[in-house]
Amino acid sequence: MSDAVVSLECPKELERVPLVTSARKFPWITQAVSEIVENRTPVWWWVLFLPLSALALFGLTCIGYQISNGVGVWGENHPNGWAWDITNFVFWIGIGHAGTLISAILFLTRQKWRTSINRASEAMTLFAVMCAAIFPGIHVGRVWMAWFLAPIPNANAIWPNFRSPLLWDVFAVSTYFTVSVLFWYTGLVPDLATLRDRAKSRVVKYIYGIFALGWRGSNRHWRHYEMAYLILAGLSTPLVLSVHSIVSFDFATSIVPGWHTTIFPPYFVAGAIFGGFAMVLTILLPARIVYPKLDDLITRQHVDKMAKIILLTGSIVGYAYLMELFIAWYSANVYERAAFWNRAFGWYGWAYWCMMTCNVVIPQFFWIKKLRTNYIAVFIICQFVNAGMWFERFVIIVTSLAQDFLPSSWGHYSPSWVEIWTFAGTFGIFLSLFLLFMRFLPMIAMSEIKIVVPEADAHHKPSTAH
Repeated sequence: MSDAVVSLECPKELERVPLVTSARKFPWITQAVSEIVENRTPVWWWVLFLPLSALALFGLTCIGYQISNGVGVWGENHPNGWAWDITNFVFWIGIGHAGTLISAILFLTRQKWRTSINRASEAMTLFAVMCAAIFPGIHVGRVWMAWFLAPIPNANAIWPNFRSPLLWDVFAVSTYFTVSVLFWYTGLVPDLATLRDRAKSRVVKYIYGIFALGWRGSNRHWRHYEMAYLILAGLSTPLVLSVHSIVSFDFATSIVPGWHTTIFPPYFVAGAIFGGFAMVLTILLPARIVYPKLDDLITRQHVDKMAKIILLTGSIVGYAYLMELFIAWYSANVYERAAFWNRAFGWYGWAYWCMMTCNVVIPQFFWIKKLRTNYIAVFIICQFVNAGMWFERFVIIVTSLAQDFLPSSWGHYSPSWVEIWTFAGTFGIFLSLFLLFMRFLPMIAMSEIKIVVPEADAHHKPSTAH
């Protein structure tokens, strides 16, 4: 027998890329994430927050103006009863999908790369759902009557119509938001305790201590925490699939040409994940610039994986677009054919081709690995995706209503200044809330990301790196 020693080392090209680069250890991770909250508020934060909060305030002013004067201040008309308000509602609900998917589904499938991005994604979900909830409320006109949607007795003996998908929306979105809040807060508890223990001010220590719920990091606490997190992940997973499916039922259960199709539920879910991941990258890539230490926590590997998911879901969305065209032709229904002809070559044909370009053509550049790992290229492509997903909802809603069965009832829609600034105001609300989140809460889950570093392995050999 030969005395030659067989090398068991893994070839360099097959070595696993670390999720945390530069061999960072536990103390460094704690310091890098905590100092974002503990240090003085940087100037750039105020430069962004003040104009964004002013934009949010003006958007709320437009909402107040619309409530006091009625929906006549909008550009809606007959037959365009659903226009920018429902378009924006579906747009924001879609953005809120990526956070729960990253947190719940990737957690259940044991995808460790989620640990660097799940906290910010969950926060993005909550803020997007808040923005989405604004539009159905003001769309009905009499917002003070919204409580009639609840299944409780009332003075007028009006009960909700449980056969209406609009009511299904109320329960689906409220359940989704509630579970997402619980999931987000449960994951925050260990990190809040870390900030509590590091706090130098008694007031700050007291505030973080209240929300840390007496966390001490004992085995019993960790056992209960992991069980609660697993249960909430299990509850969140079907909600990811159900919420946007139910939103699609608002359209699919009608008889309006262009809406009456069974492809909407999976197509809407894929589109929501598609747009949601684009918004996650839109937020996290600038965060890496303003906080350089995050380079070792949110790496090119994370960006590459999210770009691949955008490529996959974008391809699914493109397939759905083509299937819609095929079904309209194959059905031999003159109304369906006319609806899709109007989408492509009618009054709003420009919006249709913007949608196809942004959602189908542009994401295909992610087949190129150099572009998937180029932060500037990824950021630019994500902006096209964000715009394309808004155009998708606009095309589905407005073009289908503007030119329906009877040419005598056709009507051209264009938004009023109130609608435009209300929508712009929701971006102010969304980004202002996210800046507040970055300033006062750990935007990266310290307790989770420490699990994926080599130091967490019991068989890890200590190194001199720091």
